[in-house]
Amino acid sequence: MASFVDVAKIRIEAGKGGNGCVSFHREKYVANGGPDGGDGGRGGDVVLVADDNLSTLMDFRYKRKYAAQNGEDGRGKKQYGKAAPDLVLKVPRGTLVLDDATGLLRADVSGDEPVVIAKGGRGGWGNSHFATPQRQAPRFAKPGLPGDAFDARLELKLIADVGLIGFPNVGKSTLISVISAARPKVANYPFTTLVPQLGVVRVAEEESFVAADIPGLIEGAAGGAGLGHDFLRHVERCRLLLHLVDVSGSEGRDPVADFEKINAELAAFSPELAGRPQIVLGNKCDIATEEQVAAFRDFIEEKGLIFRTISAAAHTGTDELPRLVYTELKKLPPVERFVPDYIPSLQPAGEGRAFIATKLDDHLFEVEAPWLERILAGSNVDDWESLQYFQRQLDSVGVLAKLIELGVEEDDTIKIGDYEFDYVF
Repeated sequence: MASFVDVAKIRIEAGKGGNGCVSFHREKYVANGGPDGGDGGRGGDVVLVADDNLSTLMDFRYKRKYAAQNGEDGRGKKQYGKAAPDLVLKVPRGTLVLDDATGLLRADVSGDEPVVIAKGGRGGWGNSHFATPQRQAPRFAKPGLPGDAFDARLELKLIADVGLIGFPNVGKSTLISVISAARPKVANYPFTTLVPQLGVVRVAEEESFVAADIPGLIEGAAGGAGLGHDFLRHVERCRLLLHLVDVSGSEGRDPVADFEKINAELAAFSPELAGRPQIVLGNKCDIATEEQVAAFRDFIEEKGLIFRTISAAAHTGTDELPRLVYTELKKLPPVERFVPDYIPSLQPAGEGRAFIATKLDDHLFEVEAPWLERILAGSNVDDWESLQYFQRQLDSVGVLAKLIELGVEEDDTIKIGDYEFDYVF
């Protein structure tokens, strides 16, 4: 089942940190200047910002990969590499970012603050960090760490203050075309609206709200009947609901039954949604009898709800409606923001020290640890001091102890990534 009408799938890649530099100070009349390799710069983050001038995810259908720049490598004289700039992407307000592989919500771009969805990698250390009294000329440095990367699914969740709900053909599209500049297709048959129609309703010079014509619901929508879940999901973020009912019964339906059925579908989909404030509008009052209007008014007001009679087609009662809605909105809390399921790690990417050691054959062992492979990639395998540093890393995290536990013997082969070593006690 499709989710929302506006969905885009893209690849997000934060920048890799720059590599540390292997360098030695060289200056006339200065003997043995020592290591002076600088650190690499931080890789760029991928940042999303809400832009109210955008209303669709169309731009993300033409470009599918977004990668931030890598950090600059360190240089001699202990010069740090330049940190890469962040990659800033503008998206419509209300865009949700989900991990396409897991379905977890990573970010909700509804507020005014920028949202970091992928952190750049930390820069590597230059060889000046590894100088000790015993190792005065280290010929190795630490490579930069990779940045976050994932396949993202962008969903444009509808952001509207007010949602117009009701059965098909009760006049929602006509009403939104009357009170706003939206121009949905209007015709005298059910399901003319297949996607939500948004309209900005001006109340005064600096007073306005966004209304959405939510496509017609039917009985069983919460269970997926028709386009039920799609339609109900659009209502989730509306702070106030305008519930339109054909008070005249011109479609041969009972207004009270229609009202109850729609609210039952809201409750079945989300109890919290069913408790959202409502203003009930008895539409088509110009063709209804006084008895029909009075009976429905009594029914609604007994429930403690605001009731107004209108005729969207004849523009009766519609002029006062925006001010009423705006006044009620000011009493309500801000639009709901979705809390991400995904909690990004506070540690720089790749800082974990987990490993898996396995015995593949009688004299063949393998160690799987991406972080260890990065250290190895930054080591000079032809340099004794560099290999000694690497071996101490193996010992400090328990790799050597685990290999002994697995029964490693002299001259057995140890595989780490693309490298193979002979085990020597």
